[in-house]
Amino acid sequence: MRRNKMRITGAVVVSAALALSAVACGGDDDGGSGGGGDEITIGFMGDLTGENSGLVIPPKQGAELAFEQYNATNPKVKIKMKTYDSQGKAEQATPLAQGAVKSDKIAGLIGPAFSGESESVGPILEEAKIPSVSPSATSVTLAEKTWKYWHRVVADDAVQSEGAATFLTNSVKVKKVFTVSDNEAYGKGLADAIAKSTAAKGAQTQSDTVNPKAADYSSTVNKIVGYKPDAVYFGGYYAVAGRLFKQLREKGYQGKMMSGDGSLATGLIEGAGEKNAQKALLSCGCLIDAEGKTNEKAKKFATDYKTKFKADVAIYSSEGFDAATAFIEAVKAGKTKPEDINSFLKTVSFPGVGKPIKFDDKGELAAQDIFIYEVQGNKLPLLGNSNEAKVS
Repeated sequence: MRRNKMRITGAVVVSAALALSAVACGGDDDGGSGGGGDEITIGFMGDLTGENSGLVIPPKQGAELAFEQYNATNPKVKIKMKTYDSQGKAEQATPLAQGAVKSDKIAGLIGPAFSGESESVGPILEEAKIPSVSPSATSVTLAEKTWKYWHRVVADDAVQSEGAATFLTNSVKVKKVFTVSDNEAYGKGLADAIAKSTAAKGAQTQSDTVNPKAADYSSTVNKIVGYKPDAVYFGGYYAVAGRLFKQLREKGYQGKMMSGDGSLATGLIEGAGEKNAQKALLSCGCLIDAEGKTNEKAKKFATDYKTKFKADVAIYSSEGFDAATAFIEAVKAGKTKPEDINSFLKTVSFPGVGKPIKFDDKGELAAQDIFIYEVQGNKLPLLGNSNEAKVS
């Protein structure tokens, strides 16, 4: 998931509302004072109060739960999580990262959540030798920076686009695809990759961009209606996707509408209107398993998460939990200094809540999958892996 920037997500908004009071810029999530030989501070950075916070509060909560459960075991070294509300904006993330390094002396960072802010914060963390694990930044270029302290627990947009294209051509059986983006780092990169991947599989493609700050997308909608594609794929975030999908349906477009991980939130349904959003499709490198059907760890996590936050697990909840667990495993192994933690992350290997967690030499997950979801009512249930999912 990127910006200048799997589990059933019906409760993202509820989850967000429960957490807003605890996520002020630089907030402490579990109390206590920072530093000291018996406690280290791990930061969490992302959009916690902005228009796309519904994508970031779930992983923040997942990380919070992981640290709370670890600290409850009364370990020799406890972990305090400190939050940094960047609102997904690079210009806000940069000074926050500088303060986190210089003033708060963080030993590691979960995030940034979006790719645009990750590109700005990465050099700061690299210079300070502070390891980071993003639960959701998906830009392909992040892994090409040759950063030594950067990691993520989600597949990148190249993998997502290939998975989504496979699903569109094999299951939806598209012949014509129209891609739209918000013309920002994440959205444009994903939409361009989808167009390239579907074209390589034999589909005709056409594309356009919309202004994410605008409300009227009639120019793009008219182009789509005139082109008569089998599917429209939007690269960007749910606030814009909702408006676009609403206007498409109101204009009479009856083909498939699809977007990526940046739109995998109930905010999409609210923005488009429940009727207009029905059967909209979403792709994501995250596995949202609110019922814990995939494995026992996922089942326990879903139960614990709902008990604490009174909401189902949502997008990137488990990625937040797994990112935090990577840091926990380092501390349990006696690694409390940033450089020692980073060295440990190069070799860490454990079964995560949603997927195996093991990083390659670029900080990418060694194993990557893409999953497909579909709007049904006011929910976003999982259809399955992109290689096997079938439209309802």
